[in-house]
Amino acid sequence: MQQTKSTCPYCGVGCGVVIETEGNAITGVRGDPDHPANFGRLCTKGATLHLSASPSVTRQMRLLQPLVRATRTQAPAPIAWDSALDLAANRFAGTIAAHGPDAVGFYVSGQLLTEDYYVFNKLAKGLVGTNNIDTNSRLCMSSAAAGYKATLGADAPPACYGDLQHADCLFIIGSNTAWAHPVLFRRIEDARAARPDMKIIVVDPRRTDTAACADLFLQINPGSDVVLMAGMLHLMQRQAWLDTDYIAAHTSGFAALQPQLAACTPERVARECGIALADLVQAARWFAGVASDATTPRGRTLSLYCQGLNQSSAGTANNAALVHLHLATGQIGKPGAGPLSLTGQANAMGGREVGGMSNLLSGHRDMANPQHRAEVAALWGLSEVPARPGKTAVEMFEAAADGEIRALWIACTNPAQSLPHQSAVRRALERAEFVVLQEAFAHTATAAYADLLLPASTWGEKTGTVTNSERCISRVRSAVPAAGEARHDWQIALQFAQRLEQRLRPGAPTLFPYADHLASAEAATEAIWNEHRESTRGRDLDITGLSYARLDAAGPQQWPLPDGATHGRKRLYEDGVFPTPDGRARFAVLAAQGLAESPGLRYPFLLTTGRLRDQWHGMSRTGTVARLSGHAGAPCVQMHAGDMARQGLQEGALACVTSARASIVLPAHASADIAPGQAFIAMHWGSDWLGGQSAAGRALAGVNALTTQERCPISQQPALKHTAVKILTVDLPWQLCAMAWFPEDEALRARTALAALMDAFAFASCTLFAAPSSSDADAPARTGVCLMAAGHYAAPDALLERIEALLGLASEGTLRYADRRQGQRRAARLVRGAAHNTLGALLLAGDAQAQHWLTAVLQHALPTDPYGRMLLAPGAKPPRGTQGAVAGARQVCSCLGVSEGAITDALARLAGDAAARLSALQAQLRCGTQCGSCVPELRRLVQGTPA
Repeated sequence: MQQTKSTCPYCGVGCGVVIETEGNAITGVRGDPDHPANFGRLCTKGATLHLSASPSVTRQMRLLQPLVRATRTQAPAPIAWDSALDLAANRFAGTIAAHGPDAVGFYVSGQLLTEDYYVFNKLAKGLVGTNNIDTNSRLCMSSAAAGYKATLGADAPPACYGDLQHADCLFIIGSNTAWAHPVLFRRIEDARAARPDMKIIVVDPRRTDTAACADLFLQINPGSDVVLMAGMLHLMQRQAWLDTDYIAAHTSGFAALQPQLAACTPERVARECGIALADLVQAARWFAGVASDATTPRGRTLSLYCQGLNQSSAGTANNAALVHLHLATGQIGKPGAGPLSLTGQANAMGGREVGGMSNLLSGHRDMANPQHRAEVAALWGLSEVPARPGKTAVEMFEAAADGEIRALWIACTNPAQSLPHQSAVRRALERAEFVVLQEAFAHTATAAYADLLLPASTWGEKTGTVTNSERCISRVRSAVPAAGEARHDWQIALQFAQRLEQRLRPGAPTLFPYADHLASAEAATEAIWNEHRESTRGRDLDITGLSYARLDAAGPQQWPLPDGATHGRKRLYEDGVFPTPDGRARFAVLAAQGLAESPGLRYPFLLTTGRLRDQWHGMSRTGTVARLSGHAGAPCVQMHAGDMARQGLQEGALACVTSARASIVLPAHASADIAPGQAFIAMHWGSDWLGGQSAAGRALAGVNALTTQERCPISQQPALKHTAVKILTVDLPWQLCAMAWFPEDEALRARTALAALMDAFAFASCTLFAAPSSSDADAPARTGVCLMAAGHYAAPDALLERIEALLGLASEGTLRYADRRQGQRRAARLVRGAAHNTLGALLLAGDAQAQHWLTAVLQHALPTDPYGRMLLAPGAKPPRGTQGAVAGARQVCSCLGVSEGAITDALARLAGDAAARLSALQAQLRCGTQCGSCVPELRRLVQGTPA
């Protein structure tokens, strides 16, 4: 077995991993105990990375060769790499010659490595001469970047993870850290265990697992973030809790902020936020770090925040308001104090460092600054780089829909799932004359719109660097060769650029002088990185003292680390000097626009979106691992129980969720975490997993069909958190439940084929499920696939026969019942075993109420012999012996497959206080003893389950 140190590709915590390989296959992964981000810990997603890179996943899901479509309606066909790159170069060169450089656009990703990003940025801004390059980081971190620049002068998070150990107060706002950044949450738990007096304030419209750990939970009304923080600052000023010496010595603009603060009286703020006045006062006192005893030193406050602040039409104002609290109390540049934005993607930070957004240039330079443009032009050997503003993410696709952008190059991202207002996005992809998709996975929603598909390497195959949320640069290393004909992202961009420059500037010196290093991916990426390093010289993120050799020898390093420095800087602004013209931080007076869409008579509910604990983004990777579907396995809309009752919605009934842009259909579930008048749908459920067809015959495009394209006027980040919707019952009397076990090397292909049929129904979802941990350890590895659907009328026989064939229900041994007149059809395939028979596949059509107990029979491999004809009988009532399996089916601990039912059964027999019961539970069932991602939910179950 070989071991290779690398970095996890998921969130911005930036955990180190050790990849285990045998030959050219990744066989395991574990946390790197030497990495400063995680010290050996991994979450459920990171701990299953090897499963997403298994040979069976590669064969079924990876894009393994270049493909081209002769027309958009045809299936793609193989094409040689040279021919594919020549085609792309010819089409882009022709578009540029006919319509100018701004007729093309590049949409890239925070999952690219820094070296990939650098080549793409130079390709667009240096060679093509357009600033039309943006990234999916625009959807997650652009408001944080804009907020830092507006107040502190640079896009540089000033705090670090180590500050958790020194903070007296932790202020978490707009972040479900327990789910979105689980390993960092483990560090929060450790810090609190070491310092029990540390106060935790959580601000969120939802009562999340993060909120469950809070000493003070502020369940504010959506969109009231700026008002809340201005009200806290108003109170601090009124009560003389400010650090006036710090304000005078190190900031400017506080006087200009006074009219805004004066308007935010505590009474008004409490009313608009929907919180108690006493809680507002307590939050202000704890944040300010003042005690009733005036002789006690000021406590230190660390803030953590994420998409709840960023994905708003007031995103930049939200971020600035939080920084204002730190500046006004001197809570910055000290151990345990400062704002720390939690990055959504593994290298969103690195993309900003190289200028991989439409308003940026390399080394944290601004495209609008003439001096910055001249510096980059000189570095690249050009007379100039373009000054015209480029299109941001949403603008780019709007321009493509309008015919302004005619050719699109999309790399390592899935805009047909992740961008808001999906009908507009898909219209853009349809209208664009030429679409290139550079992607590792073959079946993303965007792949259906691509003229040319180029296979890219992915985690475990790539080499380069990434930067995490605390400015820490880590190496990414290749453990196995790229699968099939896949090439590295920088390599594809470079080989395209070399062809394109022959057409755009023949005879001129190359802008990409890396050809001498192409024999070695490691040498080539180092040459690219060295050029990026030089672009940072003298800048706030100066890394001229860093090298690949130093990273390899000393491990991950934080920037800045200029030439001559012995180490990077843990926290910034300790001297009170900021990267602004006068060296002072700024109180920025920014207008907060409130909600992008406010609920009203037509759309009375406010929909927010967010992450699930065990999934990530569009699930192109995590969705290949059935184990990760156990905790939240199917799409749903969560609502307050009272709202469901008023809307006439039963638990689990189908609901139609409609915004001003589109409708989707999915089950509704009551949740005590959701406030009245609000609803929640996980961001992951795109059209690959949730489908159907509208009454007008249009395919339903997942949750982002609903969301608004309205965005923050400064950062241009979309307001994905705030969508006004109506939620109504939907009458779809004919229902379908179809599920089966498959060998691991067949399941993903079967799910893809079944998902392609979802648009034939008014509602459909197609997901995976895994075997419970109690299943026979000697049984062959298998994965379950489940198709749920509903319609106004019975589906055609041919469609049902196709589904049965895909599920292995077309064999002679299948048990069947059919009543065409009533639209009823049922089939069950038994698997004969030495001791008893089990259920291998199932289809219920028409009356599918029996799914609740038959699902348990299939998933838990219960003997089918006692049920006889009941396997085909209609009705919802389960036979004796299956009730417990039904009740406890949802997994809480994904690592060990421990269900909620098993946990509550155990807790009912465990006495003692909460800590003792949790410890005994973990000793008995081992849940929460591996990655720890489920520990917050275990604590909630302990509190809610009496002994």
